[in-house]
Amino acid sequence: MNVTELRDLDAVAVDRIVARYGLELIQVDENARIPASFWGEPEAGIAGRCLFVRPDTPVHSVLHELGHFVCMTPERRAALWRDAGGGDDEEAAVCYLQVVLADTLPGMGRRRILADLDAWGYSFREGSASAWLSGDGRAARDWLAGHKIIDTADRPTWQVRKALT
Repeated sequence: MNVTELRDLDAVAVDRIVARYGLELIQVDENARIPASFWGEPEAGIAGRCLFVRPDTPVHSVLHELGHFVCMTPERRAALWRDAGGGDDEEAAVCYLQVVLADTLPGMGRRRILADLDAWGYSFREGSASAWLSGDGRAARDWLAGHKIIDTADRPTWQVRKALT
């Protein structure tokens, strides 16, 4: 699988996006175990306000775990360790938010992350990440807008989910 890895982008730009949500991006050595990784290396791990990565961590994984932090309820965020949990609507919102955040990341962008999601094996009913984005993804977009996580122009508000609703 050929996907964009963290080492392919400007680390400062990635750190800046993560920090906007109050998280700390912690890079471990190339062959080290990634703390709190749900799927195992090279996938990102999340615990509390720490997002753990390696140089070979796929960017989509970094943005996905960041998206979980943003989309989860405050109660779950306060006890976060490795498993973000959440239901189907929230998971879809996280996937949509990955794409939105990729557009803010120099060297990434929407087209590149959609190709990476397909290459990694994300499966969407419509057959591709791009088709999902313009199909069922509209419901995820509405979920994000309803929680004021994105604005009406699909830009991040840099706010996390506030309430259980």
